[in-house]
Amino acid sequence: MRGHLDWHQQQRNLFLFASGLSTAGSFAGLTAKGWILMSGTQNAMLLALHFAALSLPTLLVSGPAGVRTDRIGCERVLVQAQWALLGAGLLGALAIPLLSGQAQVVMLLSSTLLTGIAGAYELTARNKYCALLVDSPQQLAPYLTSFSVVFNVGKLVGPPIGGWLVALTGPAMALGLDALSYLLPIASVIWLLKPNRSLEQRSDNAESTTLKAAWNECGPVLRHVLQFTALICVVGFFHPGLAPLIAADTLGPDPRDLGLFTSVLAAGSITGGIVLQRNSHRFSHRPARTLGCFALITAVAQLGMSRGGSMAVVLGMAFLIGAGTAGLLSSANLVTQVGSPQVIRGRMAGLSQIAFLGGGGLSGLLAALLATNLGLNQTFAITGGVGLALASWEIWKRGGSTLEEQC
Repeated sequence: MRGHLDWHQQQRNLFLFASGLSTAGSFAGLTAKGWILMSGTQNAMLLALHFAALSLPTLLVSGPAGVRTDRIGCERVLVQAQWALLGAGLLGALAIPLLSGQAQVVMLLSSTLLTGIAGAYELTARNKYCALLVDSPQQLAPYLTSFSVVFNVGKLVGPPIGGWLVALTGPAMALGLDALSYLLPIASVIWLLKPNRSLEQRSDNAESTTLKAAWNECGPVLRHVLQFTALICVVGFFHPGLAPLIAADTLGPDPRDLGLFTSVLAAGSITGGIVLQRNSHRFSHRPARTLGCFALITAVAQLGMSRGGSMAVVLGMAFLIGAGTAGLLSSANLVTQVGSPQVIRGRMAGLSQIAFLGGGGLSGLLAALLATNLGLNQTFAITGGVGLALASWEIWKRGGSTLEEQC
């Protein structure tokens, strides 16, 4: 029995490691792309478009991704998405030596757009796939939150790698690393992992396998979780897209400054993820209070950024922004997965992506407009103030509600 448990633990650890490696490569590539766009144009709106190309596809494809996952199976969709991510990464890597000027910018944005589309399918399928690797339902919550920690470790090490590769060897190396990092996840799912496929529940009825059906079936608590997550992300989840602009304005224009800034964000994200992982059952029991508190941390930190200050202060606020947003997004994903029936978890993952990544894409565009017209400090002041009001209202009005109330 002990050997059986050890084998499944090794399976879960392998999947985490492969996902973390590809995440590090992805953020190295995104850092390189962001620096290329920033150094070549100094255009905040172009940076926002770059992040929007990564996140806004979720508004269109996360629904179909969830439906497809629940219909044909999470493992099949996961493998297809990983191959597509590899192709998108190669497209970005080839843009550097083969193109220049506007054509290069278009190719880089196209690569990011394809990455966003494939990533929506990959994340949706992966959420449901995790349930096939655990030995009991009680293990699902901490395992899902482990991906937040591993994801943010990738965010921590990826940007410095990307920044140093850009500085020392040029952006092509960073983008090549991004593409090659998908090979291990592909190999692990195809040849190494042995999920318990009998646990998966699929829906063969076309009428019941829709986003609307999942929305109606998930219950009022989960519907509110999705609504609040979308709203708070539209208000304040813009830092991934504007990170090159924020780093250049607060630290300096060198790609290593961007690497430092994004690494501090990631360090905060790791901290937020660890706090959530260690309290996953307790925090998921009170979803409104959990999401509201993480949103409150983000809003206070944005208000701190609006005041400016020394490098230590700026990096401290960046750390808190990373912790708050990571906790918010991971909490939304955790609650919608453990609180919903297995048969609709693919579509719930899709709805979660629409909420936080779609909201984040819109947030980047709105923040870019504000930064262009009012300045970065005023942008942080506005988003922090609105976020503070929304988070405080959520905690006061619904902080006592529990996940079990939907049952």
